Amino acid sequence: MKRHEESYRGKNVLITGGLGFIGSNLAIRLVELGANVTLVDSMLPLYGGNTFNIHPVRNRVRVNFSDIRDSASMNYLIQDQEYVFHLAGQVSHVDSILDPFGDVDININGTLSVLEACRKRNPRAKVIFTGTRGQYGSSVKLPVDENAPTNAKGIYAITNLAAEKMIMMYNEVHGVRGVCLRITNTYGPRHQMKHNRYGVVNWFLRLAMDDEIVPIMGDGTIQRDFLFVDDLIDALLLVGSREESFGEIFNLGTGVPTDFLTLGELVCHVAESGRCSFVPFSEERKQVEPGHYYADIGKIRSVLGWEPKTSLEEGLRRTYEYYRKHKSHYWTQENATKDGARHRSRLDNRDLGHQRVARAG
Repeated sequence: MKRHEESYRGKNVLITGGLGFIGSNLAIRLVELGANVTLVDSMLPLYGGNTFNIHPVRNRVRVNFSDIRDSASMNYLIQDQEYVFHLAGQVSHVDSILDPFGDVDININGTLSVLEACRKRNPRAKVIFTGTRGQYGSSVKLPVDENAPTNAKGIYAITNLAAEKMIMMYNEVHGVRGVCLRITNTYGPRHQMKHNRYGVVNWFLRLAMDDEIVPIMGDGTIQRDFLFVDDLIDALLLVGSREESFGEIFNLGTGVPTDFLTLGELVCHVAESGRCSFVPFSEERKQVEPGHYYADIGKIRSVLGWEPKTSLEEGLRRTYEYYRKHKSHYWTQENATKDGARHRSRLDNRDLGHQRVARAG
């Protein structure tokens, strides 16, 4: 075990959005490190919450099915926590155009609910927030560092930027220690695979595994850096354990640009099926497309010593192997719903008293 990972042994940790992609991967790692983990998730349809995600640790975590916008629940859940990994949010660029009020409500009001619970009930809690590279908007120069202008193009990115500003304010004014991360496109096991509203790498992989066309928008030359989820979890744990992190903003990415055509071809190569085809941008995606982006990760490398370890091909192979084994829990809504209902019923029964107290505040 690495030195910073020992910081979590025996500690109380709350993860918002804990049954989602990043939250569940983080929960599994924290349980392995000996932490006492509580997950909160509202299980909003299509947001990626899946009880199968925590299958390896299902009897070793505490699950609360509630919403971060519920101040009574947050006040109760946060009061004994030493770390709060705030991962819950609306993360679809397209949905933010169709329903901007939802973004404001979840990403801004929800974050404020978490912060107020910390201020009132547990100001010693450490808050780690996961924002998005979309907060930068179109890149002025590449790679993009933390001092670049933040000219977000969509409501989703604007609300993440607002949440980040609130966390920094609570850190400075109220003493609720917070650190904010601007994360590039992340992929890997336990990501939702039912729609293409977010998670382009995982969606490409689903299409390829189904031997369907992988759509490459435009001419395929737009560049991104793609971060494997295990590398992201390493960064989250490191950031949360180091005092010099708090009050800071860090980019998380690989710093290695890959264009979408190369990504699509590599996905098909790993899956040994599927084929790439060029398609025009949809009107919704054209409105929020920022162009080239890849991160300058020099700050987190110099301050904390973090850098990613997983190549894109290795990460894709590990992701492919996970879904090859567990496809039935992610592809079809029917199977996922049945599994979720069974598992949620068991968790609800186990945590019924906790739910009642949380709702009562």
